[in-house]
Amino acid sequence: MRNLFYLLLFLFNISLFAQEYFPDNEGVKQKTDIPYVFTNATIVDGYDNVIKAGQLMIKADKIVAVGKNINIPKDAVVIDLDGKYIYPSFVELFSDFGIKKFNRPSSNGQPQYGPSRKGYYWNDHIRPEQNLTQHFKFDEKTAKQMRDAGYGLVNTHVNDGIIRGTSSLIALSEDEDITKTLVAEQTAQVFSFDRSNQTRQSYPTSIMGKMALLRQVYNDAKWYQTGNAKNKDLSLEAFNQQQNIPQIFHTDDYLDALRADQVGDEFGVQYTIIGSGDEYKRIIEIKQTNAQFILPLNFPKAYDVENPYLTQYLSLSDMKEWHHAPFIFKLFEDNEIPFAITSNGLKSPDQLLKHLKTAIDKGLSKEKALAALTQKPAEILKLSDQVGHLKPGAYANFLITSKDLFEDNMTIYQNWVMGRKHELADMNLNDISGEYQLSFNNQTYDLKVKQNKGKYSAELTKDTLKFGTKLDYKDNWFYLTVTDKSSENEFNRLAARIDQPQSNFRGKVFLNNEATSTFMAKYQNSTKDKKDDKSPDKDKDKDMMLPVSYPNMSYGFSEISSETKPLLIKNTTVITGEADGTLENTDVLLKNGKIDKIGQNLKSSRAKVIDGNGKFLTAGIVDEHSHIAATSVNEAGHNSSAEVTMEDAVNPDDISIYRSLAGGVTSIQLLHGSANPIGGRSAILKLKWGESADDMIYDNSPKFIKFALGENVKQSNWGSRSRFPQTRMGVEQVFIDYFSRAKAYGEKKNSGDPYRKDAEMETLLEIINSERFISCHSYVQSEINMLMKVAEQFDFRVNTFTHILEGYKVADKMAEHGAGGSTFSDWWAYKYEVNDAIPYNAAIMHNEGVTVAINSDDGEMIRRLNQEAAKSIKYGDISKEDAWKFVTLNPAKLLHIDDRVGSIKEGKDADVVLWNAHPLSVYAKPEYTIIEGKIYFSLEKDKQLRQQIKKERSQLINMMLKAKNKGLKTQPIKKENKEFLHCDSEIELH
Repeated sequence: MRNLFYLLLFLFNISLFAQEYFPDNEGVKQKTDIPYVFTNATIVDGYDNVIKAGQLMIKADKIVAVGKNINIPKDAVVIDLDGKYIYPSFVELFSDFGIKKFNRPSSNGQPQYGPSRKGYYWNDHIRPEQNLTQHFKFDEKTAKQMRDAGYGLVNTHVNDGIIRGTSSLIALSEDEDITKTLVAEQTAQVFSFDRSNQTRQSYPTSIMGKMALLRQVYNDAKWYQTGNAKNKDLSLEAFNQQQNIPQIFHTDDYLDALRADQVGDEFGVQYTIIGSGDEYKRIIEIKQTNAQFILPLNFPKAYDVENPYLTQYLSLSDMKEWHHAPFIFKLFEDNEIPFAITSNGLKSPDQLLKHLKTAIDKGLSKEKALAALTQKPAEILKLSDQVGHLKPGAYANFLITSKDLFEDNMTIYQNWVMGRKHELADMNLNDISGEYQLSFNNQTYDLKVKQNKGKYSAELTKDTLKFGTKLDYKDNWFYLTVTDKSSENEFNRLAARIDQPQSNFRGKVFLNNEATSTFMAKYQNSTKDKKDDKSPDKDKDKDMMLPVSYPNMSYGFSEISSETKPLLIKNTTVITGEADGTLENTDVLLKNGKIDKIGQNLKSSRAKVIDGNGKFLTAGIVDEHSHIAATSVNEAGHNSSAEVTMEDAVNPDDISIYRSLAGGVTSIQLLHGSANPIGGRSAILKLKWGESADDMIYDNSPKFIKFALGENVKQSNWGSRSRFPQTRMGVEQVFIDYFSRAKAYGEKKNSGDPYRKDAEMETLLEIINSERFISCHSYVQSEINMLMKVAEQFDFRVNTFTHILEGYKVADKMAEHGAGGSTFSDWWAYKYEVNDAIPYNAAIMHNEGVTVAINSDDGEMIRRLNQEAAKSIKYGDISKEDAWKFVTLNPAKLLHIDDRVGSIKEGKDADVVLWNAHPLSVYAKPEYTIIEGKIYFSLEKDKQLRQQIKKERSQLINMMLKAKNKGLKTQPIKKENKEFLHCDSEIELH
């Protein structure tokens, strides 16, 4: 087939196609559009529109008429389909059919920071101008596989880039006339969170960067549309032209689906989302997107759990994923979330109906299953009048099948694509699939005949004895060769003519001793037997879905409740963190998410009473510097990533959240990493285990951003020599340059003249205006001094120096500047710029008047920050009260949330922890961790969850063993270790 490039030539001369004749020197020109009429068929245009003994007429590539008594032309070819079914051919919505794979350009060992193209967008991963004309070549091998699976049309696109350009609808039947293969151009504009393989441009490297880049594209497209842009941009021109066609977004997990929808909501775009199949984990949030989804059928295999020792390494989340994945379609249907189905992700298209039947077994209705392959794809592409239906005027794309599409042993006989017949199986062959009682030579056997895509095989047994068989069935002649068990070299041969499908038949048998006899095969009505089988074992075979937990893993909660019952903690020792100090034998009432009352002999009839006798109640721990609950932490593609926000990367399913609650932590600052001098914006979180990412983020959150100094930002240990800065002096110039540009941007913005909105400059302008606060990764005193001077030059203050392991050298200057210090308790000498660190650092800064916090910067240490705070008593004789403030009130002050958390005071948020001993003791552990009056961790609940984990693991292991015994394929167990993200991590976790 010629390249689609020539399509443009056809389209420029589209009027020519109205002519009936083109010059042809190869032979006589004949009219070939003879009508075909299919009669006596069950026509299923959706299960709500079934015509029995119906008629369908096509002419050329269109359906002309459908009904029971249509007017049949005299010259029509009439095909009797008595007992057979007609369905619309399937439409594949998400494919790269016919598109070559791209290999990433070779590297010189150094990152590429600029674009490789001129006249296009500044980022090579944005390619809205892409379409099929440059890349398409018809792939007959894949087309045949898809036709055999029931597909007639495929919506294909260049599967490369964040904005990938437009898709086109292709008929799966190659034609010399390219316009008949191309059904519709520019059917959708396609997006993803995947970088392009056609470039080595570094930015973006993270999910935060990808979302920020998309936002900037929308802003730049709007700016370009006004005519104020100085340069011509072919990418933005294409992007703007394609806003009125469907917008389809490919995602890799449910979190990415929610992120994509968030970007769409910000710019008034409703994406159709290509899901990953794990959306069951947060089905309510998925419904709230109001998006249509395209869902895959690539269910995971069961794990091989026969080895009990290896099974210990199999996570409950992986086991639940195997169990829950096939129920995704039922959940979407039950929750009235519109969806189509894609075969993308399956090993081969021929697995489509097998996997779809699994989904039907799990509760998906046949009506929705068929619609998701036909009507819904057409609706998403806004082509319902042309494809996905059997109605006059639509393209002649339909299947002829032996029986109901979803019945066992159904055969697709023919797949008509754009009016062209594709023969898949012999339609005149009587179907003999099923179970028979076979008798010959005074013996009775059980014969099972199986059919797959028109090919038949046989299995012959007698009691527990299984015989070797070879079945040859064609032209309605049945030939079965059976190995005689007495001798593997002797055979019995059976032959018969089949006159009726799935019925009794008889024939001649040629015995191994050359004698001849007759045989009788009695058809067993297995469908009736299955209906009559009401045994308990059969009921068990119909899997019931185990409840989804939040998150859907170990220690997940069975439900998320927004209601909080009042809690009354009685007779406890309250370490207030306020001027009241420590209060003995005190009651605290938590009500409506707040600390309602503090006193003695408090009463509340509605409250749950917790005995605090002999225990200690404190404010929840606040970690000023954390990287838990994140999908990624570094956007390393530029030396400034002020446009990105960690709120886009929050991962509510990180088990570190639960473990941190078990250590008494209730709030964290999720910081960007230290890959660049100007990092990304922070997310201030409450560790509400089980709730959504959005619900974890503080309401009206203070605005913070991560800056960094030292070895990481000048890439001392990264092997990169191509990105500025490469020295500590260069780091200073980066700050001065960006703040100078931001200041000029602000002047332009305030002038009233048109300006290009730039998210990066907007963020830096907020810093200059003291509306956003800096937490700066820092070690060496000279750089600490440098940044304070740069800040003073632009008339703002550095809020917090984090790590700050040489803070003791400049504590007086920090206090004078107004900067806080968030440090480690006793880490030192783990890299060169930390050689001068000392464990007395926190005490010295505190004594100089600096607001000091102890942070974790680690997914393990966050669980014992109470002990890290206690080290300041040893190193520097800090009082117990002040040491405890290092992990509660002081970090709350640094994060500007001390009006809400950090101490126990009436009116503050009810974020408290009840300890079994003084929290600075190595023996102390939380018995209750409470956020906004709701218990998120308790020792009692933890025991219940551990029992629940054992129960669920046992259930799922038994299910997997049962699946393997049924002959289903399994996958091996792979041990996975928990990865913690740190300042220098460049990976993304999924």
